Amino acid sequence: MAAERAEERKQRALEVVRRLDAAMPEAKIELDFTTPLELLVAVLLSAQTTDKRVNLVTPALFREFRTAADYAATTPAVLEGYLKSVGLFRNKSKALVKLGQTLLERHQGQVPTSRAALSELPGVGNKTAGVVTIHLDGERAFPVDTHILRLSKRLGFSRQQDPDELEADLRRLLPDTLWFKAHQLIIWHGRRVCDAKKPACHRCVLAKLCPKRGVPKKKKP
Repeated sequence: MAAERAEERKQRALEVVRRLDAAMPEAKIELDFTTPLELLVAVLLSAQTTDKRVNLVTPALFREFRTAADYAATTPAVLEGYLKSVGLFRNKSKALVKLGQTLLERHQGQVPTSRAALSELPGVGNKTAGVVTIHLDGERAFPVDTHILRLSKRLGFSRQQDPDELEADLRRLLPDTLWFKAHQLIIWHGRRVCDAKKPACHRCVLAKLCPKRGVPKKKKP
């Protein structure tokens, strides 16, 4: 794909979102939750683990631990019994106890909605805070997970390796009214079509818009 000007890249990004939205209008977060606390815990648990795996363990966890006080009053050992099939379950168990304690101490047991406040909570990084705030209508953000990091490069939207710098590129590329939608659509596309090693370019709605950076070229017979 020939070098494109900044305005051309913005127009291409808008078309990417439009086509993905038309192809996957049902796109949404795939973690199961019913309250802000359940959302925060589920997103925290999803690091280095699939959403499907998290959804398998959270029903029992959420039945037993309904409030920040419940997490604050338990021990990591107890939580490990619920989370042992989740990646990094020991660290996450410790983080959930500290999370409950911090929510009680600083936020009267409630989940804050600002990204800055969320980022200061135990076990919550900038990406997790971004995901939580956009789903609680706290702030507009474009949190970067592994799918967005990979597809942004493949689509030629950014060359940044650092998630925060990449998010800044994406925020400049699209109007803030589309950040939430684009965030979810790109994740769904990465999971369903644009695989890291074997992207299904033959059935991709973005095939003519994508420079396919990093995609191995097929060898001619």
